[in-house]
Amino acid sequence: MSNYRRAFIPGGTWFFTVNCLQRYNNDLLIREIDLLRQVVKTVRAKYPFHIDAWVVLPEHMHCVFSLPEGDSDFSLRWRLIKSGFSRALPKTESLSPARKAHGERGIWQRHYWEHLIRDELDYQRHVDYVHVNPLKHGLVSRVCDWPYSTFHRDVERGIYPLNWCGDGEISLDGRD
Repeated sequence: MSNYRRAFIPGGTWFFTVNCLQRYNNDLLIREIDLLRQVVKTVRAKYPFHIDAWVVLPEHMHCVFSLPEGDSDFSLRWRLIKSGFSRALPKTESLSPARKAHGERGIWQRHYWEHLIRDELDYQRHVDYVHVNPLKHGLVSRVCDWPYSTFHRDVERGIYPLNWCGDGEISLDGRD
């Protein structure tokens, strides 16, 4: 059994990577982007969190989000996002005997990666990593060309220039 421990810091900010179970030849998340957006909106209405950065790729997503003061339950939010999305999809995926036995869908990997943001430099590195990810995966040649990202919101706010990281040079650390 794993000895994994999560950091639950009230009002904290975290970086997350959430993967679909099937990572190859899978475009589910961008094909169902409107559903994903609606589920996130519904969860945020009941259990608020601030979206610092988010990118949705075909079969995984990265985000940085912050919880309200006094709240540390990011696990609840991810459980509701993943289950709400899964329940809204038709049951067409093949299931392993273990998933069938547990009444699970074959949409998401069971776990996700989370990292508690430690300071401003850590925050900026992870936000940059979120935004550069479509370029890193070769989905676009310029960050601004990927439509499923908060990068566009941050350009409008003056945080990034439109041509940020547009030369294809990537020197950011991160987890994928």
